[in-house]
Amino acid sequence: MTLDDASLEKFGFIERPAKGLINIDPLQTGGILTEDARRALVEWGDGYSVCDNCGGVLDLIKKPPVQDFVHGALPEFLGVDEARVTHGARESKFAVMHSVAQEGDTIVMDGLAHYSSVVAAQRARLEIKKVPSTERPDYYIDPEGYGTAIEETISETGKAPALALLTYPDGNYGNLADAKKIASICHEYDVPILLNCAYSVGRMPVNAKELGVDFIAGSGHKSMASCGPIGVLGVNGDYAEEVFRKSPTNKNKEIELLGCTARSATIMTMIGSFPEVVRRTRNWDNEVADARWFSGKLEDLGLIQMGERPHNHDLMFFEAPNLYEISTKVKKGRYFLYKELKARNIHGIKAGLTKYFKLSTFGVGRENLSFIADSFDEIIQKYE
Repeated sequence: MTLDDASLEKFGFIERPAKGLINIDPLQTGGILTEDARRALVEWGDGYSVCDNCGGVLDLIKKPPVQDFVHGALPEFLGVDEARVTHGARESKFAVMHSVAQEGDTIVMDGLAHYSSVVAAQRARLEIKKVPSTERPDYYIDPEGYGTAIEETISETGKAPALALLTYPDGNYGNLADAKKIASICHEYDVPILLNCAYSVGRMPVNAKELGVDFIAGSGHKSMASCGPIGVLGVNGDYAEEVFRKSPTNKNKEIELLGCTARSATIMTMIGSFPEVVRRTRNWDNEVADARWFSGKLEDLGLIQMGERPHNHDLMFFEAPNLYEISTKVKKGRYFLYKELKARNIHGIKAGLTKYFKLSTFGVGRENLSFIADSFDEIIQKYE
């Protein structure tokens, strides 16, 4: 490729195709920037902007107030002794795994764990033992399954797992397992537990100490209204000394974080959104009420919500036999639903999905959810 002016025309500013649409994508709704974060994005977008104020340790920068955020507000928000920002929830998970486990050790995780949890364990050269979920339609994680998995690991390897992980909620069905009970079971075997809260921290109240977990990982760009990639990591007790250990050669740099992590626009948009993020977690009961209301409306139309009932999270998974049946007969085939929703300014269900799909109601509001439900009704009536 020759980098002449003509070939460069495809780059530069690119407008987002889904801009301005009602958004029900489960990956996006919790990451939409607040107005203060949008201002911060421009103000602090230059690559050096935060680093220009750094004396050698990113999280100790006083102006802007990174230190107050990372060592004050964020640990209180997460319910942990110490916290850091990272490049994402997966980086947070890997830092914990790489710190507390040795190559060849076993990690126990729920059978609904996100692929990034699996890849993080593989990168740390760990063996994986999964706790299975029940079958359709609940996909329930039995807390006692963690005890069984730990016992099996001891029997097979001669020692307990180095770590347990629970996805809270899982990214497919939006189920919130009994984290407190699972943590208690793991601690009976002296197994520390990591809570993957990529879809919860920043959307709903989550307190690591109240749940009894040792580590918590969150996602800024999924659930904390931040410009990504950025995540958070919280650690309780003596584990902080190991996870945040410093280099013997570069004495102010934390090894697992490679010295520095999220900076410039990422950290400043997280700080910019933080007041609103804290406030919106106080509205969680209303978010759950909206999710349950919307689920009921779709089920009245013949769709079936999979997972926990009554549902306790905004992320939901639906089976839609009637929409799938329509897709087998119409000219647009399996893309008809995507096109019909797009024509009504609704974004978030992936193109080509009709039989099964997931969505999120977070932050959408009852008025827009009513419009979306009516749109599904119109689409079904149009083709039936």
